[in-house]
Amino acid sequence: MDFKPIMLYIVATPIGNLEDITLRALRVLKEVDYVLSEDTRKTGVLLAHFEIKKPLISFFEHSEIKKLPWVIEELKKDKHFALVSDGGTPTISDPGYKLVRECRRENLPVTSLPGASSITNALALTGLPHDKFAFVGFLPRKPGERQRLFEKIKSWELNIVFLESPYRVVSTLEALRAFFGNIRVSVAREMTKQFEEVLELSLEEGIAHFQSHKPRGEFTIVLENRSA
Repeated sequence: MDFKPIMLYIVATPIGNLEDITLRALRVLKEVDYVLSEDTRKTGVLLAHFEIKKPLISFFEHSEIKKLPWVIEELKKDKHFALVSDGGTPTISDPGYKLVRECRRENLPVTSLPGASSITNALALTGLPHDKFAFVGFLPRKPGERQRLFEKIKSWELNIVFLESPYRVVSTLEALRAFFGNIRVSVAREMTKQFEEVLELSLEEGIAHFQSHKPRGEFTIVLENRSA
């Protein structure tokens, strides 16, 4: 049981294998009044699998600001919400932090239910040292912005974790190779799913691999920063 009347629950959901959801997450999803969802279709599959029927409200990057006032008003009426993303822990490279910020301003109770995270999962699976690391989300698409980020990263005393799309993974590895040299990376994709793959190799080996094997799925990459 929760020890105080929480109104907004940040609920981590599986990144692949549905068995990774927690008992507490299932209970909360059954008890709240509404579920705020980054993708209602994906969340609908999750809820249907566990036979949970709740009103689903689309809550993604471009709708978050528009729907904030309504959500806050409902919270003030003692309605309870669960916030979920496509998978993993919400608000991390996903919508939701603006809602949490507004709840803090209004002194409305918020809590987070720990669970699946592609970041910690990728770190757990790598043999690269990661007692210190920085998560930088998705790398910038614009070359100039990406170059400036690389320059900052190179001076840091820790390894780097970032997310990448299968459509850009080869070009990203090539950009990293051009700037950092042929350093090592751990590339994790489709974690917890049937075709989970974790490769620990040099950037040149990674480029060659994904040029000959079409990249599929969601990627989480750990970069071995030379200064680490």
